[in-house]
Amino acid sequence: MILATLCYLQRAGQTLMIHRIKRADDIHLGKWNGLGGKFEPGESPEECVIREVREESGLELWQPRLCGLLMFPGFKGNDWCVFVFTAGEFSGELKENEEGYLEWIPEAQLESLSLWPSDHIFLPWIREGKFFSAKFVYEGDELKDHTVTFHPGVDRD
Repeated sequence: MILATLCYLQRAGQTLMIHRIKRADDIHLGKWNGLGGKFEPGESPEECVIREVREESGLELWQPRLCGLLMFPGFKGNDWCVFVFTAGEFSGELKENEEGYLEWIPEAQLESLSLWPSDHIFLPWIREGKFFSAKFVYEGDELKDHTVTFHPGVDRD
């Protein structure tokens, strides 16, 4: 199983997204994503998301907030477990990266981007402040099924 993180940095009604169009071998080629990536040995989810955001954007996160867990069984040949975070506190200047182009997207335009079908389902949960554990089943690029459990009472503050 591949462990990974995904982070949505937020400021003044905007979310930082990456348009993944630079690498032909990218499993997310052509999609817009939050920032993140695979764990390195020994990392906690928080250490991973802080490192990945720094590597992809040049920004240093402060207190990323865990929003939920995503499971993608058999996605592109691997089982994935993704820890989803938001962050509103960060410093630094945006830098170029090898995976795509970074852009601050107004919240009202976020879901009009070329996102994975699952993103259209879980992004509203993040906006609503729900803590979730979800499984999304894909065949190729097509979402076939999903299940979710919400965890009321989980303090996200």
